Amino acid sequence: MTDDPRSRLRLDRLRQAALLAAGAGLLACAAGWVLFPAQFYRSYLAGYLLWCGVALGCFALMMLHNLVGGRWGELIRSELESASGTLPLLAALFLPLLFGLRHLYVWARRDEVARDEHLRHIAPYLNEPFFLARAGAYFALWIAIAWLLERSSRPERLAVPAGERRLRLLSAPGLVIYGLTATFASIDWVMSLEPGWFSTVYGMYFICGQVLSALAFAALLVAALRPAPSDSSGAEVLNDLGNLILAFVMLWAYMGFSQFLIIWSGNLPQEIPWYLHRATGGWQWLALSLVVIHFALPFVLLLSRGTKRRASVLASVAGVILAMRLVDLLWLVSPAFSRTVAGLHWLDLAAPLFIGGAWTALFATMLRRRCGGLRAGAA
Repeated sequence: MTDDPRSRLRLDRLRQAALLAAGAGLLACAAGWVLFPAQFYRSYLAGYLLWCGVALGCFALMMLHNLVGGRWGELIRSELESASGTLPLLAALFLPLLFGLRHLYVWARRDEVARDEHLRHIAPYLNEPFFLARAGAYFALWIAIAWLLERSSRPERLAVPAGERRLRLLSAPGLVIYGLTATFASIDWVMSLEPGWFSTVYGMYFICGQVLSALAFAALLVAALRPAPSDSSGAEVLNDLGNLILAFVMLWAYMGFSQFLIIWSGNLPQEIPWYLHRATGGWQWLALSLVVIHFALPFVLLLSRGTKRRASVLASVAGVILAMRLVDLLWLVSPAFSRTVAGLHWLDLAAPLFIGGAWTALFATMLRRRCGGLRAGAA
């Protein structure tokens, strides 16, 4: 973020709007929890995955930029670091899900486990104490690495010759840890909703979605908070950011199609029902929207340099992608509980509104504080 008064004013307005959204979402979620407790936890899980994905994607991009460099990372470095700093809030926002484990996961219901041989077989891994221990370990590792990277990226530490090297030494194992923990988290939190089904590329599919969410969020911030580039070099940096979004749109689609092709061609009775549930009852229209709006439309638009070099146009594409990320998560989560699209609920919008509002408000606060600290350090 630049030291521009208009940018700081926009950031303050973003924080205020986010707090209002969080308040409205909280009231709606409270009403939903009282009236539809089971549906509340399902909707909360999808909304949580969306915003946790944005933060973890920023966390991964920050470490990637520390390793490989690039002008695209300099443009959004403050945003990536501020988003990574919100991981303690996301750890706190994970707590409501702990009260709904039996509403969400069949393996958390002892009567179901007693009747099902497969659930008894996987019980040493999928059980409540071990699930909670793993979740705690994921957040502990993410928060610790983000904290170490934040300390190492302070101006006074980067000013010494070993500063950049320290960042690289932290980021290299950090990326490996992120890849492993994000994979296991996707298995624990989402794939285990239907414990009879499994996929070997599920973790990579989620990681691609997280990085894509982070890039889309960053593009929106660039358009909203930064002045328009006044020279060709600024447009080139935007073009680099657009190219990254295009690359991860294609990578996300490739992972999704590879998973579908392998499972559909195998036609095994323990695997194919997962796709059958999502290809009937109206869910096929959500799948079609993902193909057309999440992949084909951004793919075509981002092939144009004109789209990528104009912040407002790039932000429009990014906004569509970020909205479709929620659709993708709902398509993954909701059919585990309802065989028809009628299973969608107004809480599916209220929960992301609350979580996203609270997360964005903290993000805006941390970005404002960070940029102020950078200005003081520069002075």
